[in-house]
Amino acid sequence: MSKAYHNLTAHYNAYFIAQDQLRQAETVLYKERKENYNQILPILVPVDSIANASAKPFLDEAIKKASLVAERHQNSKWLDDAYIVIGKARLLKEDLPNAIEVFKYVNTKGTDEDDKHMALVGLMRAYVENEDYTNALNVAEYLRVQPLNRDNTREFYLTKAYLHQQKGELAVAAGILDATFPAIKKGEPNARLHLIAGQMYDQLGQTAKAADHYAAVLRNRPLYEQEFFANIYLIQSSGDRRGSGQSFEQMLSDRKNTDLKDKIYYTMGQIESRRGKYDRAIDFYRQSVAATTTNTDQIPYTYLEMGRLYFEKRNDLVNAQMYYDSALSLLPQQSKDYASIATRKKSLDEFVEYRNTIRTEDSLQRLAKLSPDALNAALQKAMKEQDKREAEQAELARKIVEKATGQPATAGVSMPGATNSDLAPADRWYLYNPVRLTQGRQDFLIAWGNRPLEDDWRRSTKEALRAVASENTPTNGASPANNVNPVGASQPGGRPDATNAVAGNPAPGTPRTDAATTRLDAMKARLPLTPVSLSQSNAKVENALYRLGKLYKFQFNQPTEAISTFEQLLTRYPNTLQKPEVYYLLHVSNDQLGRTSSWKDKLLAEYPNTTYARQAGQASGQAVTSGTEALAQKTYADIYYLYQSGNLTEGLAQVENALGKFTGTQIEDKFALLRIMLVGKVQGVDPYRQALSEFIRDYPVSLLVPHVKELQAAAEQPTAKRK
Repeated sequence: MSKAYHNLTAHYNAYFIAQDQLRQAETVLYKERKENYNQILPILVPVDSIANASAKPFLDEAIKKASLVAERHQNSKWLDDAYIVIGKARLLKEDLPNAIEVFKYVNTKGTDEDDKHMALVGLMRAYVENEDYTNALNVAEYLRVQPLNRDNTREFYLTKAYLHQQKGELAVAAGILDATFPAIKKGEPNARLHLIAGQMYDQLGQTAKAADHYAAVLRNRPLYEQEFFANIYLIQSSGDRRGSGQSFEQMLSDRKNTDLKDKIYYTMGQIESRRGKYDRAIDFYRQSVAATTTNTDQIPYTYLEMGRLYFEKRNDLVNAQMYYDSALSLLPQQSKDYASIATRKKSLDEFVEYRNTIRTEDSLQRLAKLSPDALNAALQKAMKEQDKREAEQAELARKIVEKATGQPATAGVSMPGATNSDLAPADRWYLYNPVRLTQGRQDFLIAWGNRPLEDDWRRSTKEALRAVASENTPTNGASPANNVNPVGASQPGGRPDATNAVAGNPAPGTPRTDAATTRLDAMKARLPLTPVSLSQSNAKVENALYRLGKLYKFQFNQPTEAISTFEQLLTRYPNTLQKPEVYYLLHVSNDQLGRTSSWKDKLLAEYPNTTYARQAGQASGQAVTSGTEALAQKTYADIYYLYQSGNLTEGLAQVENALGKFTGTQIEDKFALLRIMLVGKVQGVDPYRQALSEFIRDYPVSLLVPHVKELQAAAEQPTAKRK
């Protein structure tokens, strides 16, 4: 058949339909995209096979029709175009390996230079989506010097800007976008790109350029959401109403913004935070959470900002932990900073755990020292305080029900439609009690977000001990956690069980109820009244102080708090096994603050053969001469001979001394490894494992680390078998 026939048939019977299907798919994907305005928007809509399900039929049809050109019209001039459609469709389906192969094929076998350039732009985009930034940059460098037509130039610039944005190079990405705008028609896509450019310049601290781009959004027929956020960002970047036709007050009073008030309050909080007015910022953030309607996407970012304020500006780690915890439970896992937020949240969780351990055990020890009468009085007071808080929560629940239903909700009166409605609410099962159920749901979602419940959270022992710890803490008050998410409510007059019974000082001559007795006995059971239980309690406090000090030093970078905690540990437990490490950490913490201290001298005097003493000595910066290196080699050979001869105890003593003497030499790590072998022979498996871990920590760049890791893995095998 003639070539003209193939050109005509390939164009209108296959390629034209395939291109139309691809265009429809791109339209669907663009319209259905979900924008997260709490983060910088992506320049190109990222491919996602799950989110792109609605476009899949169009993409499948595009591939099917374009494949007809390759199958039936090999000599057609539309062959390259058809392959490009196939490559783009596979790219949007997130079939990246096949998309890359198709684009490479067109670049290698194609006959039209413009088609080859278009394929290379698609190849660069596929590499970016595959996070293969090295190959993407190589393609970009080649295309940079090629004579591209207008359409390919526009797509190349947008893809290259997207590449640098994904790499975190915002300044380069924003500069490329600036060069791209003249080639983009006026309209909503242009408005979106101006908004993104403004976000990037805002992140870079170039607020004047950011404001120019936000103003350009308003001139490009934006969607209402884009216009709203452009106004928000414009006010935020300028700090006043310059360049914006609206103020926060006007935006709040606009009925179109009813579902967006949370974002307005959030921005107001950010502005106050930048001005250093942290109390006002926190108030606005709380209003943002309260103003949330059906869309809760803003809540985790509001919680996150509140957590950062409490952590970085207030040094209130307890409140910071609560807000980080709530933020992380709602934050999408694909968020850019999710990993770092999770790391900080883990550290804050540990801080709260150790802090609560210290406060609880100290309270229990103080109670254990009281006389029987004084102890009973203190425990009864704690129970009364707990019941008072629960009664207040029950009243709050009643008000919530009244507000939600518009009908009075009185404790003890059944509500129509409730299961077991013939019983008073206090006598129903918890989940059939509408008052307590509504109160619990509201408090839980507001304070903690959408998170799974813990097992045994209503156990009497747990709640009773929490009440005791709260009553007898050093600050003698409830923790901030109780102010945000108090213990569960109970109805006054409810059934007497271990959790909900009303406890207090009984009237004279009135026998104590069984429930109150159970609660009292549960409290007493945890008191350290025997030498063994007191020793266990002290061990918990000692461990908590040690780990709390390390958190302050390494995770929170608060050397002052670390010093205070470590000194408290040494004062309360002067014989702690962690003393060498604590001495060392006190030395480096004081050194970090520029203070002089005697902790290094204490370490070198009391524990000269420890790893920490060697590290402290190495930090002194003593010069190592060639003579010292030669002596170190001879000493090593002598000690190794002792090891081979079976004189292990003498060898261990000499290698301990040599490590302190030859710190900083080229074979220091060999001495350390020889020490490990001697420790394993002389002291047993547990010190051997500890020595292996210390080597990896102290000599991370040593060439011996792979061998030590092999030894460490082998040392763990017997334990694994015993399990």
